[in-house]
Amino acid sequence: MINLISRIIAVVLLLLPSLVLAETKIAFVNMVELMEKSPQAELARKGLEEEFSGRDKKLTAARDEVLKLEETLKNDGPIMSDAKRSELEKKILNSKREYNRQQDELREDFNIRRNEELGKLQKKVHEIIIIVAKAESYDLVVTQPVLYASERIDLTARVLEEMKKPQ
Repeated sequence: MINLISRIIAVVLLLLPSLVLAETKIAFVNMVELMEKSPQAELARKGLEEEFSGRDKKLTAARDEVLKLEETLKNDGPIMSDAKRSELEKKILNSKREYNRQQDELREDFNIRRNEELGKLQKKVHEIIIIVAKAESYDLVVTQPVLYASERIDLTARVLEEMKKPQ
């Protein structure tokens, strides 16, 4: 009798994980695709471009000025007095330093702002994933890195569709 009960308990314990797994609803979301293709990502890119375009134009003008000075030195340097050539060389060196400083500053400011926007976007993507997962009764949603996920459980398109809706 005890042996029979032990066998029944063992069979139930063996079947229990497969019964639990059969009821578990799992999905995969490609975060990279969402971060690239969502309207919010496009809006953030355009905003950053607009925010930094003025400084980028000024930087391009400064670079062009340095190139113009270098061209002048190349063409007119041999016929210039030593004092004028030295003065022009000093001006080129200072202009290059200033250009490099401004370029580094722009790059740093851009990276800071891009990371801020990326953080906001990631937060929004996570919120929408959770909304979709709850609405469609998912028990688990995973993102990269995943070795393999079939299209059947890929929730990326559904989340992207939700992100395109006016919030």
